[in-house]
Amino acid sequence: MTTGQARFCLECGTALALLAQDEDGGARTRLRCPACGWTHWNNPTPVLAAVIECSDREGRVLLARNAAWSGRMFALITGFMEAGETAQQGIAREIAEETALEVEQLTLIGVYDFQRMNQVIIAFHALAHGEIRLSPELAEYRLFEPPQLRCWPAGTGFALADWLRSRGHEPQFLEPLPRA
Repeated sequence: MTTGQARFCLECGTALALLAQDEDGGARTRLRCPACGWTHWNNPTPVLAAVIECSDREGRVLLARNAAWSGRMFALITGFMEAGETAQQGIAREIAEETALEVEQLTLIGVYDFQRMNQVIIAFHALAHGEIRLSPELAEYRLFEPPQLRCWPAGTGFALADWLRSRGHEPQFLEPLPRA
């Protein structure tokens, strides 16, 4: 069982077990309640991401380092979509919350699976402006000319690569980090 999965039935409190059951398309093994049959579906979580191009900074791209990360990795602004908002509203909110930038325009880059985290990433290109003021969850930021950007071989790194290609730049990828 991975982090974030239910361990007990939300209906009756019984410990969940991996049980096979016939569903559309055949038998599927999922966490289920052996007492009442409740199923933990473990559907992917929608995550929003933005390649932020700063219109008032010669079109440079903002990448930020999360305060909880060790090392010097800089990445896209991301956040969870909230109930009652569209993906566009959600990423505009995340950009404002995390950087204080005002979004002028949003364009969908694509949708990417990130199975290691059980997420679906909805990535946008955001044209934004304003004074950059980071939230406490971000430690620092850097502005990059598009040809300077290096993509990481996972999750939002693929969105950055697709955006670079759409701008006529062949993406350069960082080497994968060794798994611990």
